[in-house]
Amino acid sequence: MAGLEGMEQPRRHASATAARWSPGVEDEHALKALELFGNPTKAEVPLPSRPESAASARRLAQVVILRQWGLSPKTTEDAVLLVSELVGNAVRHTGARVFGLRMRRRPGWIRVEVRDPSRGLPCLMPVRDMDLSGRGLFLVDKLSDRWGVDLLPRGKTTWFEMRVPDH
Repeated sequence: MAGLEGMEQPRRHASATAARWSPGVEDEHALKALELFGNPTKAEVPLPSRPESAASARRLAQVVILRQWGLSPKTTEDAVLLVSELVGNAVRHTGARVFGLRMRRRPGWIRVEVRDPSRGLPCLMPVRDMDLSGRGLFLVDKLSDRWGVDLLPRGKTTWFEMRVPDH
């Protein structure tokens, strides 16, 4: 679509895409991802640093937040989007072969962590209406209640937290 960068495109198929990824829809692929990769609430789940791993991470987050933790579809949708953004950053910017996904819940909060071997810090950039990329941390900043980066001896963990109803 050369020459149309920055132009809003028609959303003819948006409803089909939304229905496919809607947290309210039972997703057999999400349950399969849990079987295949493991449960990120029990231990860190290693995923290959490839673009298609974002889909696996989204599915894991969806099944944990919606099914295991029983949180609302809106909370699930927001958290799944933020997981996708953190994973996308890990895949695009770190040069890692593998990254780790971990999810925790404590009373009133959920926390999602993405660990990678790079010590390069993510940077929250100003976002303008016509920007085609660079919105990942902007979304994390807007949709989460808090987020941050913990430097490790080898790498870092980028995380976000969201307030949720107590169990």
